[in-house]
Amino acid sequence: MKIGFAGLGVMGAPMARHLVKANHDVAGFNRSPEKARAWAETTGGRFAETVADAADGAELFILCVGNDDDVRAVVERALPALASGAVIVDHTTTSAKVAREMAERAGAGGRRFIDAPVSGGQAGAENGQLSVMAGGDAEALERARPALETYSKAIKHMGPSGAGQLTKMVNQICIAGVVQGLAEAVHFAEQAGLDPTAVYDAVSKGAAQSWQMDNRWATMARGGFDFGFAVDWMRKDLGLVLDESRANGSHLALTALVDQFYSEIQAMGGGRWDTSSLKARLKGPSGA
Repeated sequence: MKIGFAGLGVMGAPMARHLVKANHDVAGFNRSPEKARAWAETTGGRFAETVADAADGAELFILCVGNDDDVRAVVERALPALASGAVIVDHTTTSAKVAREMAERAGAGGRRFIDAPVSGGQAGAENGQLSVMAGGDAEALERARPALETYSKAIKHMGPSGAGQLTKMVNQICIAGVVQGLAEAVHFAEQAGLDPTAVYDAVSKGAAQSWQMDNRWATMARGGFDFGFAVDWMRKDLGLVLDESRANGSHLALTALVDQFYSEIQAMGGGRWDTSSLKARLKGPSGA
């Protein structure tokens, strides 16, 4: 397929690389041109100086940018340049409202818009193991599926426009609660004088097991947070969750509390720390 890709950051760059490796014709744009040039040089993809250049004649246009306003700006610039009947797939985590807006805007011009946030983090993008939750036209998703499968292990159609973003919100609610529980568990083990490694070995094969435990227990115990999904990004996501909860009447007391805890991490200078840095709020023998 002829594909345009906007947003070559820590997630987008490896996703776009997988598309090139699968022999798709990919033009990559990034608001920092040097990143796009470097991506093109290392992958064999095409450098696009503007969004319109990346979208020019594309059958599929994929974006992975920062927030609602970024999505609006990129889609507005891409739409006039896309091929007739093109599909836009947005992997940005945004509000459900903007997903519905963009679907209406694309549909008016004879294109289709799919909101398709992902889970799996940078490691999932690098290894082609992302989970995609998609909202929008099912037929349009099927047209895009072969391309999305180059970097995804699971693609699930969740319903109409906005349903993908709402499902991602569920994902972030789950993560927030699990990470806070894990931080408290590691802290408790340290305060009790237990060996955190031995505790992990004892509890990680039972009901307490989780992806977060398997991947973050050891780093929490040693106070290492300079990697992974940043606190600033998680606060943006939880802000979307809490806005939506106020609109639909959900009661998210724990999520709101964890969001407050993340604000404390930001005040500590940890906005770019991994989300597991909730542990840094707590005092333990390690000092972390």
